[in-house]
Amino acid sequence: MPLDTAIRRPDDDDRCPCGGAAFGDCCGPLLGGRSVAPTAVQLMRSRYTAYAVGDAPYLLATWHPSTRPRTLELDPSITWRSLEVVRSERGGPLDREGVVQFVARYVVDGERGAQQETSRFVREDRWRYVDGIA
Repeated sequence: MPLDTAIRRPDDDDRCPCGGAAFGDCCGPLLGGRSVAPTAVQLMRSRYTAYAVGDAPYLLATWHPSTRPRTLELDPSITWRSLEVVRSERGGPLDREGVVQFVARYVVDGERGAQQETSRFVREDRWRYVDGIA
């Protein structure tokens, strides 16, 4: 499946998939390239939203070059349901590194599941995802 044809972007007035405000005021500007995430938590939230809407190009663009895969294919059978930020360390506008622990809940083939991860981020020109441990 081509990466760019699977994107299911919400309307600006719809609630953002990350659980924040309206999509147009939350992750929408980030996914649309109109702004960059000011914190590691906001980047992580926008990356969850990118998974939820099928935006692989955004995920690749926000991945640190040292760990970024060459390509990324998202599984369209996964429906991402909710995001819970468990904790964060550093990752503010003036920091260079940040850690965000989260739980992302999903449904696939009628079965519920959860992905738990502690993600590492670095800020050089902007925040980027480095890697995560489950």
